[in-house]
Amino acid sequence: MHITGLDHLQLAMPRGAEASARSFYGVLLGLAEIEKPLELQARGGCWFNGPGLQIHLGVDADFVPAQKAHPAFLVAELGACQQALEAAGVQIIPDPTIANVRRFYASDPFGNRLEFIQDGDGFRQ
Repeated sequence: MHITGLDHLQLAMPRGAEASARSFYGVLLGLAEIEKPLELQARGGCWFNGPGLQIHLGVDADFVPAQKAHPAFLVAELGACQQALEAAGVQIIPDPTIANVRRFYASDPFGNRLEFIQDGDGFRQ
């Protein structure tokens, strides 16, 4: 077996919260919404695309936010990202644990943990 990459990441969300997902992931984070396949649209949720990533938000009837597992987004300007999130009322949790890795944590509107890392400081870079 040889894994060649990551196709997408799925996060859970509560039923009926698509407008909040679009506002956060689409408007605030600037990801482009992409149409779900027709066969999956009745399940609810929404999908987003960005440079080198695709996030699928799927409805979970027994939704519980992911508070440990998380995606880590590389951002061009970590400070500007932090300011935009704070201006939108998103709580920022700094993490200076690792020297030379500028990053912080925040949560989406549903309480899912998200990490934001300065591009160039990422663990794969």
